[in-house]
Amino acid sequence: MAEYKDPENTIVMETSKGKVVIELLPDLAPNHVARIKELSRENFYDGIVFHRVIDGFMAQTGDPTGTGMGGSDKPDLQAEFSNMNHVRGTCSMARSQNPNSANSQFFICFDEAPWLNKQYSVWGQVIEGMDVIDQIKRGEPVNDPDSITTMRVAADS
Repeated sequence: MAEYKDPENTIVMETSKGKVVIELLPDLAPNHVARIKELSRENFYDGIVFHRVIDGFMAQTGDPTGTGMGGSDKPDLQAEFSNMNHVRGTCSMARSQNPNSANSQFFICFDEAPWLNKQYSVWGQVIEGMDVIDQIKRGEPVNDPDSITTMRVAADS
């Protein structure tokens, strides 16, 4: 097992392109971090595709239907907007126009996305594997999309 600073607040996401390690930010978005950990522990994300991947912007996943319209059966989350900027490797929750509609979908930024700042709930930062994220197939929707093989809390492995 790899050594992580805080295994309880570290996500290890194996994708069809390789391994990505995400440091969770419970001080910024405690409820969103709790949801990501809860869904990871339920193996919810296993097999879910990256359904919306925009070059120079972000890779989005977390929808069991693969359409961008689905989520978990858990209630939507109240927004936890913060002053954390959306930069390369930022993990943030996707939502509809309603700020309190985040559920299971999230995205990882390829580059800085300042227009998202203070409007989406940032819950993590990629600390290893951005080269893997860079390899994810692009598209809206993506033809033959890449997927999450497994997504786990590091403390559980």
